[in-house]
Amino acid sequence: MSAEIAIVILNWNGKQLLEQFLPSVISHSQIASIYVADNASSDDSIAFIKTTYPLVKIIQNKENGGYAKGYNEALKHVNEELLCLLNSDIEVTKDWLTPILKTFKAEENTAIIQPKILDFKDKKKFEYAGAAGGFIDKYGYPYCRGRIFNTIETDTGQYNDTSKIFWASGACFFIRKTAFETLNGFDESFFAHMEEIDLCWRAFNLNLDVKYVGTSTVYHVGGATLSTVNPKKTYLNFRNNLFTITKNAKGNLFSLIIFRMFLDGLAAFKFLIEFKPLHFFAVFKAHISYYGNLSQLLKKRNTLNQSQKYYSLKSIVWSYFVYKKTLFKRL
Repeated sequence: MSAEIAIVILNWNGKQLLEQFLPSVISHSQIASIYVADNASSDDSIAFIKTTYPLVKIIQNKENGGYAKGYNEALKHVNEELLCLLNSDIEVTKDWLTPILKTFKAEENTAIIQPKILDFKDKKKFEYAGAAGGFIDKYGYPYCRGRIFNTIETDTGQYNDTSKIFWASGACFFIRKTAFETLNGFDESFFAHMEEIDLCWRAFNLNLDVKYVGTSTVYHVGGATLSTVNPKKTYLNFRNNLFTITKNAKGNLFSLIIFRMFLDGLAAFKFLIEFKPLHFFAVFKAHISYYGNLSQLLKKRNTLNQSQKYYSLKSIVWSYFVYKKTLFKRL
């Protein structure tokens, strides 16, 4: 008989990460089926799993399609009712699944859940990629409870609650399989980065709830597959953010994108004066790619709902850099 929940770890040449973090997942997830979905690795990840953890189920994708396509392909082979998409660089904790399952069972309209994500390297701090749940401002810039831009809060129990959020981190992303199928999975044009925000936004526009459950905790290394100093990450974040806005934002899209061009230009100039020319060009390339994909994005927009106001804060950039509101509770 199949377990109620499946933990699916996407892997690409990550044997060292699997060696380090898979033991905690196995130890603390007895009620789940555990899968490793391999994105055509060239290392000996698969041989290691087969030899060391023969009970872990292996899904072998034919190519490295990134996070989005990798999970879309892998989850076709998973039948459990609840899915946990877990990064390979995450350490889980005792009973981490219990409050997640309890919330899903109690709340039929909750489609997506994120636990508390702390920093593996400094376990008293929230982790950049998700922290205590995500939100976006009017212009599509993401921020989190526990992390706004590069200001990261210490965990003092201030987010030990269960609350509605706008987006859940792809580092540890729980979703009902029925919801994933209704939403047609991740947008594969994203490759990696922000595809989870796009998916959550589409869920939001269908009146499905995204929740944060702070009584479940995991520790995330972050940047293990693509470092924050890598210009490719800058490129994907800026480009995919524009993709997400174009598909999902309610309101006057033209004025929204014009203002984003201005804000992204300031960000690019900031990279330049910080002597980061590769990141400057990454922002430029992101916009070139966006305009090249605009017709396809508008077609997608026409097939989707843009039915609700998606923000409570007009500009996180203005609040943070001008008004110096660096903590979530001050917004």
